[in-house]
Amino acid sequence: MTFTVNHQAQTPGPGGGPGPAASSSSMSDQAYLDIRDRLVMLDIRPGAPINEQHLAQELGLGRTPVREALKRLETDKLVVAYPRRGTFATEVHITDLAHLSEVRLLLEPAAAAHAARRARPAEREILTALADGVAELDTAAIPSRELIRTDMRIHRAVYDSTHNPHLRDTLLRYDNLVTRIWCLLLDQIPEVASHVQEHGPLLRAIVAGDADGAASHARDHVEGFERQVRTLL
Repeated sequence: MTFTVNHQAQTPGPGGGPGPAASSSSMSDQAYLDIRDRLVMLDIRPGAPINEQHLAQELGLGRTPVREALKRLETDKLVVAYPRRGTFATEVHITDLAHLSEVRLLLEPAAAAHAARRARPAEREILTALADGVAELDTAAIPSRELIRTDMRIHRAVYDSTHNPHLRDTLLRYDNLVTRIWCLLLDQIPEVASHVQEHGPLLRAIVAGDADGAASHARDHVEGFERQVRTLL
């Protein structure tokens, strides 16, 4: 099950279809989401130069949407542009984890509590399906990278259910940066599956409307991940 985050509304054109501005915005969004996830999953390696033309060809898009996407990704701290040198994927610094966790410990429990209160019926169905999927994970058969993608889908579904676009977008940025650290250490972390399965009680609490329980599970999850990574330092 795959969920995407639509950051911009489209403006209808004549006859109800997307107008030129909407089409351009849609292509920029498409480029942003694709390049973002390549950077998060380290398919584009930290420190690697980014060639706009090559990316545009791979994505089947023009260079303008790619250029616009890269500007947004620079704000997300996933790429950095240097005058006369070009654009590069940002480096991953494990020492940033403490700063990221400090913010996430404030925001993740709040997001979980808001989702418990505000999730709509359709969203509760999605969260229930994710909880069922986590419970049925065949951890021996699923590659670690796919487990990480499952983790990302869960976080994004929870953030969507807060119905607070500012909180959602902020947490997406922080979760993306933390996921890069996780991917960097993937071969050294022995309990990827158990970390993903921790989401089960969190998701059940949100679906049940238990805001306090959801917040507590979210806090434990953030703290547990930081402890796990620190054992590798």
